Amino acid sequence: MPLKFFLKLYARLIGLTFLILLFCAALFLGVNSVRGQYWQERFSEPLLRWLVATPYPQKQYPWLESFYDFRVTPPGNLSVSDVIMERLSYGQIVSMDTSIGQQVMVRNDSGGIIDLRFRDIYSDVAEATALIARLHLDDMSPNGREGAMSQLSDTLGVELLPVRDQAELPDSEVLERVSERGISLYHHPSRDRAQVLIRLEDGTLVDMAMPAPFNPWAWPVVLLLLVVAGSVLALALYLALRDVDSNLRAVESVAIRIARGEMGARVDAGDSRLVSRLAAAFNSMAEHIQRLVGVQREMIHAVSHELRTPVARIRFGVQMIESANSPEALQKQLDGIDGDIQELDELIDEILTYARLEQGGPVFALQEQSVSDIVRQVVGEQQMIRPVHAIEADIDDESERWSLSDVEPRYLHRAVQNLVGNAARYAAGRVKVHCQFDEDNCRIDVEDDGPGIPEEDWEKVFTAFARLDDSRTRTSGGYGLGLSIVRRILYWHGGQAFVSRSDELGGARFSLVWPRKKPMEHTL
Repeated sequence: MPLKFFLKLYARLIGLTFLILLFCAALFLGVNSVRGQYWQERFSEPLLRWLVATPYPQKQYPWLESFYDFRVTPPGNLSVSDVIMERLSYGQIVSMDTSIGQQVMVRNDSGGIIDLRFRDIYSDVAEATALIARLHLDDMSPNGREGAMSQLSDTLGVELLPVRDQAELPDSEVLERVSERGISLYHHPSRDRAQVLIRLEDGTLVDMAMPAPFNPWAWPVVLLLLVVAGSVLALALYLALRDVDSNLRAVESVAIRIARGEMGARVDAGDSRLVSRLAAAFNSMAEHIQRLVGVQREMIHAVSHELRTPVARIRFGVQMIESANSPEALQKQLDGIDGDIQELDELIDEILTYARLEQGGPVFALQEQSVSDIVRQVVGEQQMIRPVHAIEADIDDESERWSLSDVEPRYLHRAVQNLVGNAARYAAGRVKVHCQFDEDNCRIDVEDDGPGIPEEDWEKVFTAFARLDDSRTRTSGGYGLGLSIVRRILYWHGGQAFVSRSDELGGARFSLVWPRKKPMEHTL
């Protein structure tokens, strides 16, 4: 996997994770702000309902004003929003966050607004409730306290129980505070809610258990966050996979079209980078298949055409043997048949070589070999075959230093042999093979003094079974595969073959150029 693609994917995952966390945090704060206000109103409701039911709470509980800024305000003097006023008119408990704590309000029977301010609503409401409970329990006789505790528990929304067992007592710090103030708020290690230990005037200890505090991580909130995070991830995954699925379906559609015979069908990757490499590889494969199918069709057509002539001559020679009247005539026909068979053998060899190169190349065993030695060997062999021509190799001392190259000797020999033999076939009398090597590249130029090749046909000559309409091909034979084989051999060496005009001899000049040291990706 490319590093750039991995980093982009990783950055997107980090960004998606950050967005999910940000969205969940905003949702968490928003939901808990509503839940928190609702909990504050429900938690303080028993205390405020008790005060509303009390005829004169300011006189009966004078400490409320100094401790919790208790007051009763006429509705017209209260500067709050219309929504809050409407809620108060319905008799609801209203809680607001202020700069000095929580403000809790409720409307009494006379239309006034009872208003208390708590720095910490949980502990302050617990202490206020405990003070009210202690005041009323002190006024009760010991025999009537059990019933009073039950009634106060139901009205104030707490749980009042007398402490009868010393094992139920909290630690010494709580007891010291109770002896000083009469009440002490503490948290039991095994419980998730606060408790208040109350000491009555006669020394009786009463334990008051408060409702559970506000829990921002209640299971409905956690479940909501998990559902939202899972939904966002599912949506992101769906959008990502939808794009991938769309591109894969496009590749599948093109594959089906190619299977049906539409060889020109190609995949359009569009703007998607996720499958662009797959689309490029698929299109490259499709082009290769299309080219191979075209080559196969061309070879079938050309081979059927090329085989007809020697087969027809063999058939004609066999017929002539039957009518031969002399040993000389019989031998002439046999020699002609033998030549035709040799021609068929050469044609089949050319076709098989071209097919191997065209359908993926041979198994190249690249090795360091002297290119100048291969050139001299080819020149020597061709000079023996064509003694009437002057075939020479031109290799200077500077190039000789760099003649060692990573090549497949057998196929390079075949490429140079095809060019030299082709040049000698068309040359008037002279063929020159010039070698030029340096640290990076190797180049071989094969020139002749023949009629040359028109410039408009320079690319056509490398096409398989190509025939030029001049004397260069029609009077010299050949099958039109030699130069195609040369080009494919150079392709598998990472180089190229091309044709031009010889400045020195005036005929054609065929050039082979390839890197002296083979790149690793071309090594087969």
